Amino acid sequence: MELLKKLFAPVDMTLGRPWEKILLFTIPMLVGNIAQQLYNTVDSVVVGKYVGDNALAAVGSAGPIVNLLIVLFVGISIGASIMVSQYFGARDREGLSHTIGNCIVLTVIASLLMMVIGIVISRPMLVLLKTPDTILDWCTSYLHIMFIGGAGLAFYNILSGVLRGLGDSISALLYLVVASVLNIVLDLVFVVNFHMGVSGVALATVIAQGISAILCVYKLYRMKHLFDLKLDYIRWNRKYAMNIIRLGLPSGVTQAIMSMSMIIVQSLTNSFGEQFIAANVIVMRVDGFAMLPNFSFGTAMTTYAGQNVGAGSYDRVSKGAKQGTVLAMGVSTVITGMILIFGKGLMGIFTNTPELVELSFRMMRILAVGYIAMAVLQSLSGVMRGAGDTMTPMWISIFQTVFLRVPLAYGLCYLTRTPELPNGRKECIFLSLLIAWLIGAFITGIFYAKGGWKKKAIS
Repeated sequence: MELLKKLFAPVDMTLGRPWEKILLFTIPMLVGNIAQQLYNTVDSVVVGKYVGDNALAAVGSAGPIVNLLIVLFVGISIGASIMVSQYFGARDREGLSHTIGNCIVLTVIASLLMMVIGIVISRPMLVLLKTPDTILDWCTSYLHIMFIGGAGLAFYNILSGVLRGLGDSISALLYLVVASVLNIVLDLVFVVNFHMGVSGVALATVIAQGISAILCVYKLYRMKHLFDLKLDYIRWNRKYAMNIIRLGLPSGVTQAIMSMSMIIVQSLTNSFGEQFIAANVIVMRVDGFAMLPNFSFGTAMTTYAGQNVGAGSYDRVSKGAKQGTVLAMGVSTVITGMILIFGKGLMGIFTNTPELVELSFRMMRILAVGYIAMAVLQSLSGVMRGAGDTMTPMWISIFQTVFLRVPLAYGLCYLTRTPELPNGRKECIFLSLLIAWLIGAFITGIFYAKGGWKKKAIS
């Protein structure tokens, strides 16, 4: 019992060896991210296997619109995590209580806005995206259910950000695992037994997310020794609400811009034909798992920096930044090695076509070393965000994706055109991404070293 209490207690990252605190905080989050990836994969398998290819296409076509919903909540979640970690590190009970109360207020407002706006714009947006008529009604019903039940998604994402800010990544992991298992079971019940098709998948997701949100609320309610969750604090307070928005908005904007740049490059990818499009899908699925450690370390560094900045321990922040970055680079080096050694086997999971396996592996080898660079970028960006400087990582990400990756992709393809290759060399798509990653990591290192982030703590 004592071990469980210790395991689920908030982690004070202002004490102890930095690398150990960072690693122990990162591992549960990484497991949770992997569970999330598997959860999405099972959704696709169930709907594709038991309903058909059109149903799978419907869920996929609705994806970009759902992602825009997630971007808003992720932004608020990051702002909440930064503020909570700094007030927790400063032992400021009043500030912590007001921050968490305003997180709940903002979540309710955002959920209502997205429910109303989402239902109104769902079908027009699908038409604008040229969704085929054969799946338009399925897409619309899927989105309507997701938007109506969006409060569960909102509360889980934002309140799990609050828990991470308090140093508790274990609870967020546990609730995600519960939601994942429940989602898989409900998928099978609604789709296989009740024949609800695409609507069944959406309903399963909404219910599972709602349960995980309730668990987060219950966990916070039981943490009365750290803050007060009373009605006096669960009300709009301009100072705290605007700080959450100010800190979280840049991250939300960054995610949205990255999504748009991917859509722009996708049109170039499509010009190389169906086989290369399939190869791109395989590479991006492997890439999704390969990037998880970097994202997890980046989030851990945000909490670590936030708590120590709140405590005024800037020397400890710098020490942890070095140790955390080295840890992240070490993990990415191992992943890079595994991709280079076992890459063909990984590609073979997705297809039985030898030519497609070879093409995918060739593209993956181009990206492999870039994961080490992204370990540096994500870790140091996490430190700057935790200290309250969310603008610098945002501008670096915009420069990296909009002014580097997109022009490089189109420019390199144009320069490598020949009579035999009228669209240029396929490798340029992934080479442009690698160059953008390397330059982005270098620029992030420069801005971290300049130390402007040290002046951005919440006053």
